[in-house]
Amino acid sequence: MTERLYYRDSFLREFDARVLSCEPEGDRWRVLLDRTAFYPTSGGQPHDTGKLGDATVVEVADTDDEKVVHYTSAAVNPGPIHASIDWPRRIDHMQQHTGQHLLSAAFFELFNFHTVSFHLGRDISTIDLDAPSIVPRHLEEAERRTNEIILEDRVVAVRFGTAEELAEAGIRKKVDREGVLRAIEVEGFDRQPCGGTHLARTGQAGLLLVRKLERRRDAWRVEFVCGFRALAAARADFATLTQTASLLSCGLPDVPSVVAKTLEERRAQHGAGKRLEERLADLEAQALLTQSAQAAQGGANRQASTKDETARRVISAVLDDATPAYLGMLAAKIIAEPNVVVLLASRPTGHVVFAQTKGGSADMGKLLREAVLDFGGKGGGTKDFAQGNIPQPADLDALLSRAKTCLERK
Repeated sequence: MTERLYYRDSFLREFDARVLSCEPEGDRWRVLLDRTAFYPTSGGQPHDTGKLGDATVVEVADTDDEKVVHYTSAAVNPGPIHASIDWPRRIDHMQQHTGQHLLSAAFFELFNFHTVSFHLGRDISTIDLDAPSIVPRHLEEAERRTNEIILEDRVVAVRFGTAEELAEAGIRKKVDREGVLRAIEVEGFDRQPCGGTHLARTGQAGLLLVRKLERRRDAWRVEFVCGFRALAAARADFATLTQTASLLSCGLPDVPSVVAKTLEERRAQHGAGKRLEERLADLEAQALLTQSAQAAQGGANRQASTKDETARRVISAVLDDATPAYLGMLAAKIIAEPNVVVLLASRPTGHVVFAQTKGGSADMGKLLREAVLDFGGKGGGTKDFAQGNIPQPADLDALLSRAKTCLERK
C-alpha cells in the first residue's frame, strides 16, 4: 500500500520518497514509491504530472492492491528520490474539483437535484444532475449561491471516519465502502466523501461560471469553469465580443441586435439571390435549347437528314461560373423538355451533371461513372440523373466530348 500524502495536504508541491521498483513497460517505466503526493486518475479527476528526480511523470494510476503507479519517461534508480508536482496543473484541478463540490451542493440545497457524475476535463468540467427539468433560473440561482460561498471564504477541511460516522455527520452522498473513509467538508455548507485534491478555503476558487446545459440520456449535464479557467473564459468571451463589435461597427451592448438585423438581411438577400438564380437558369436553359435546335436544323439542311423532329437532342456545355447546385438546377430545367439529354460541367469546380428527360433510353448513371473513371473522378446516380466530379477541370471538354460520342453511337 502506498502512503498517499495528498490525502492530508493537497498543497504539498515537493516531497521525498523511496523508489521501491522501476520496470520498463512499453516506451515508459512503471515506478512504485513508498509514499507519494501524486494524485492518480480517479473519481472524475485526472492524474497529476511532475518530476521523479530528472524523469518526467506522464501518468499516475491506482492498482487493485491500493498502490499508486507512476509512469515516467525515463528510468529511476531504486532508493531515495526527490519529487515535485506540476503545480499549475494541480491548483487548476483543485479549483475545478472544489468548485464542483460547491456547485453540486448548491443544486442540492436549492432544488434537491442530485449530482450523479462528475468529469474534470482539460478545458471544461461537467456534472450530471438527476432532475426532472432544468431551466435558466435553476442555473442562475445555483451559480449565484456557489459564488456566495466562494466569496465568504469558508474553510474546506478533510475529515476521516467510517461510513456510519460520516452518515451521522450528514454527508451529501451515501457510500457502501467499509473501513475508514475520507470526506471533504465545506464549513456549514457541504460534507461529501471524496479522495481528490481540494483547496483549503473556498475563496481560493476565485469564481465559478456555468457555461452550458444539455440533456444527456437520463440526466442534465451542466458545464462549468472555475478559478483561473473562469478568468480565461471571461477574457476569451470579452475578446470575441469585442472583435465582433468591431467587425459590425457597433458597441458591445448592441452586438445581439445588430447580429439579428444582419441575419435577417442575409436571409432576405439569400431569398432574392435564389429567385434571381432561378430566373438565370430559365434563361440559360432556353438559350442552350435554342442553340441546340438551330444546330440540329443547320445540320439537317446541309446533310438532307431524314430523321424526324422527335429525335433525341444532346446538349453539351462547360460553364465558367456555375456552382454544383446551379448546374443541377440548370440540368433539371433543360430536361423538362421532351427527348433531351444534357451533359453539363463546371470549370471552376470540376463538377459534372448528366441528365435526360424522364424515361429516356440512355443510362445516365452508367454513362457518368464510365466517363469520370477515365479521368480519375468519381460519381454516380440514377438512370435519368447523375453527377460527379474530376480532379482536373482542364479535362472537362474532353470528358463531355467522349460522353457525347458514346451517346451518338447508341
